[in-house]
Amino acid sequence: MENKYQQLEALLATQIDKARIITEEAKRLAYGTDASFYRLIPQIVLRLNNLDEVIFTIQSCHQLDIPFTFRAAGTSLSGQAVSDSVLITLTDQWRGHSILEKGEKIRLQPGVIGADANRYLAPFQRKIGPDPASINTCKIGGIAANNASGMCCGTAQNSYKTVDSMTIVFTDGTVLDTANEASVEAFKDKRPDLMEGLTRLVGETQQNTELADKIRHKYRLKNTTGYALNALVDYQDPIEVIEHLMIGSEGTLGFIADITYNTVIEHPHKASALLIFNDIEAASQAVSVLAKTNVSAVEMMDGRALRSVADKPGMPEYIQALDLESAALLVETRASCSHQLEQQCLDVMAALTDFTITHSTPFTTDANTIASLWAIRKGMFPAVGAVRETGTTVIIEDVAFPVEHLAMGVRELQQLFDKYDYSEAIIFGHALEGNLHFVFTQGFEAESEVNRYGSFMDDVAELVAVKYQGSLKAEHGTGRNMAPYVELEWGKDGYRLMKQIKALFDPDGLLNPGVIINDDEKAHISNLKPMPAADEIVDRCIECGFCEPVCPSRTLTLSPRQRIVLYRELQHREREYLAGNSRRPPVDELKEVFEYQGVDTCAATGLCADRCPVGINTGDLVKKLRVEKYQRFTPIARWTADHFAATTTMVKVGLKSNQVARKLVGDKTVGALTNGLRKMTGGATPVWMPEYPQSNPHKINQLHTTSAQAESPDKKVVYMPSCASRTMGQQDSAQDNRPLTEVTLSLLEKAGFEVITPEKLSSQCCGMPYDSKGMKDIALQKAKELESLLWEASKEGTYPVLMDTSPCAKRSLENFTQPLEILEPVGFVSRYLLPHLSLSPIQETVMLHVTCSSRRMGLEADMVSLANACAEKVVLPEHIQCCGWAGDKGFTTPELNEAAVAPLKEQVPADCTRGFSNSRTCEIGLSHHSGIPYQSILYLVDEAAV
Repeated sequence: MENKYQQLEALLATQIDKARIITEEAKRLAYGTDASFYRLIPQIVLRLNNLDEVIFTIQSCHQLDIPFTFRAAGTSLSGQAVSDSVLITLTDQWRGHSILEKGEKIRLQPGVIGADANRYLAPFQRKIGPDPASINTCKIGGIAANNASGMCCGTAQNSYKTVDSMTIVFTDGTVLDTANEASVEAFKDKRPDLMEGLTRLVGETQQNTELADKIRHKYRLKNTTGYALNALVDYQDPIEVIEHLMIGSEGTLGFIADITYNTVIEHPHKASALLIFNDIEAASQAVSVLAKTNVSAVEMMDGRALRSVADKPGMPEYIQALDLESAALLVETRASCSHQLEQQCLDVMAALTDFTITHSTPFTTDANTIASLWAIRKGMFPAVGAVRETGTTVIIEDVAFPVEHLAMGVRELQQLFDKYDYSEAIIFGHALEGNLHFVFTQGFEAESEVNRYGSFMDDVAELVAVKYQGSLKAEHGTGRNMAPYVELEWGKDGYRLMKQIKALFDPDGLLNPGVIINDDEKAHISNLKPMPAADEIVDRCIECGFCEPVCPSRTLTLSPRQRIVLYRELQHREREYLAGNSRRPPVDELKEVFEYQGVDTCAATGLCADRCPVGINTGDLVKKLRVEKYQRFTPIARWTADHFAATTTMVKVGLKSNQVARKLVGDKTVGALTNGLRKMTGGATPVWMPEYPQSNPHKINQLHTTSAQAESPDKKVVYMPSCASRTMGQQDSAQDNRPLTEVTLSLLEKAGFEVITPEKLSSQCCGMPYDSKGMKDIALQKAKELESLLWEASKEGTYPVLMDTSPCAKRSLENFTQPLEILEPVGFVSRYLLPHLSLSPIQETVMLHVTCSSRRMGLEADMVSLANACAEKVVLPEHIQCCGWAGDKGFTTPELNEAAVAPLKEQVPADCTRGFSNSRTCEIGLSHHSGIPYQSILYLVDEAAV
């Protein structure tokens, strides 16, 4: 590290926790990666907690003349969030929000995820205007700084048009809150240079008729190429100009510390239709007609795009029969009431009477059909990603043509695909705005490939910006990707004006250098990211970061994206060493870091796969890597599997011993001894918590009958209690100290069910403890044993099977081959018990944790609904997708559980004394970190059932 960065590190450490000043090589590589196809490795990565730290960091960098770059979620595609200097990221402390004027406005900190903002506004039937496709991952800081938009917001509801006010930190550390009159006056006094400079530029721009007209013309379309020059023709007041120049400035003019949006209506009633036309010309003409009707979105897809998803499940049958000339429009209309919606649908189709629609799925309000239609559009990007060669990346570009030239634009883009041999390339986009995305695969390892991409982009730039006077970037931001073409699109006067703006805001050029303004004509083909082969499980990863919000280890060590980045680098170094091109130490150093950061702290829940556009489960890679790590323990594991009854008996003895010790010497002594041993063994022994459960003393008979048996002979269920619930009782402080097995039988009896339990129950296990260690053979053996017994007990699938712990149910569903109906508590109660129970909600506020396995099985809504039926008020804490207990990780790697549920305790209301979930082990960690006991949701249902 250069001396100036060492000085900066020392200076920052005087006010920022050293743990959040990252200088280790591996972490800088991992944290420095974003969704673009550019690679710069920062010298320092910072994770800042508050505004004071941001100001101090900016002033420190300014003092030492060191460039710095801000990043929100890292989902940007154009290279605007990478740095080879100082990369500034934000911790979860930046997720504040305030609802204003009954939802008419919302104030948001930059760390708020876009979808969360809309969730806060949902009770008011409002939403923020911007709607980027990455809204479930991207954060407000990036949405505003990139002027990101999507399918519906167009130019009327983007950040530029809907910003109300913001707080900005400038390159000298000056802070401006544009909503605060005192702050505005103080800023005018402190920064007269900026006020006078902008006043001058506004005057010059508005007097330059040719340039002003060009600016107005350009912003008829979606346009994020360069700075928001429309601010200089739309506004006179320098404060308003500043406010709007910050939108889309990509962190090159200052830091947006918060932003207040004017929200827009979220119509409750929606309908969608898929319309197929003979060719792109007919579809484009239809777009012009649709623009005059009440539609909220019109998505265009060319024939190649339709072909890419034709064989996917759930596609309309006619998709497979379409030729490459065909084109589709996916149309959505929204209304405040069903009657209005119905009329709008009729009006839209009436407007298209003169067009030949070869195939269609007519307007529908059915949620499942709508979801399947939009799955066509959303499946196109991953469809290309799924067929790319290892070592290549998927590039998605976005441009905008004037709508009157849309058809010719598509045709000529297709010709460029043929010219440069991008045979897999597809086109789709937001047709109302003339905004097209084109997706293709590209390798950068060979110079010829880099040159091919460079020449292709030269031709695209000429086609879009010169021939059709369109936008080279409509919603993805300029970044490094389009920086060399900004002058081509805007001309000398427009580009000179942008340079003047940059000089006014950032005279020393320290804010995100190389982005938007870049004199290097090869910047877009420099510092390209390598995508080396690593493992077929993750080779399709394009490092988009969509997985990150749901990862329980993301604040502790690494996210799935970052794990893949480091594993790719590790495999690359291994190959280089074996080829004789490098020394062994770099391999071993990274391997040692990855052991804990990548392998030990991964919960392997698979939540990442649900968010990944191409379905990558990073946990599968980690479990594969654990095979070698745990190989020496295989004989022990096999013994426990073959003697599982003895194993669970030993667990019960251990829990009973813990109870006795606590009574004899007290919690403090037991904790000190147990955790002292853990410290001596370097973490090899389990951690101790006062929330550890009692031993389960309850005995389960093989057959339980009820008084309702004779009346309803078909009301039978096979009850398969998990090994955790068979061995573990409840914690001492639980309000109801009955073991889960006893509570489950109580509830089944209330509903009048006959209960069957399998033979050899104490020997059964779904195999999860072994699978999580990568011991797939042993895990499969236990699963097969259990399946065989359940098949017999259920009379070959005649009766449903209740598993009282959701992870076990999920694993069984994934591994069983016989047609068994396996249900966890929520699914079974909802489907079978509720018709036979009368519920009287308890008059309490309760917490609810939806386990990751329940989420992956699609049970979140059902679980919330069931809890609401049983309690007066249910609190589902935000920002916790998985508790991080991860089977037995909570015992051996408790810091993972602590990090995953860090936001939990502050969300527990003062009047709340208990919580509910559906996984016994998860409930230990939840109880420990919330300060209230958690139990199975079956306890809540049993208490509410009368």
